[in-house]
Amino acid sequence: MGGISIGQLLIVALIVVLLFGTKKLRSLGGDLGGAVKGFKNAMSSEEDKKALEDTEAAKTAQTTQQATEKKPESNKEQA
Repeated sequence: MGGISIGQLLIVALIVVLLFGTKKLRSLGGDLGGAVKGFKNAMSSEEDKKALEDTEAAKTAQTTQQATEKKPESNKEQA
């Protein structure tokens, strides 16, 4: 008493499908999913983005340093 049974939920779902149609509900679900995804992206903290940028910068610096260390020393060969 007072609760919503599975039968009542099925009746409500059937009425909603009859009113809006499956195509409209499918597009509504896609729009809602896209909105939730956009909200999650917007809520991600700036610190996470900064940490990712710092990590990428460190990798680039390390790669550059390794490349300069591997260069042959042509000055010694000419002397």
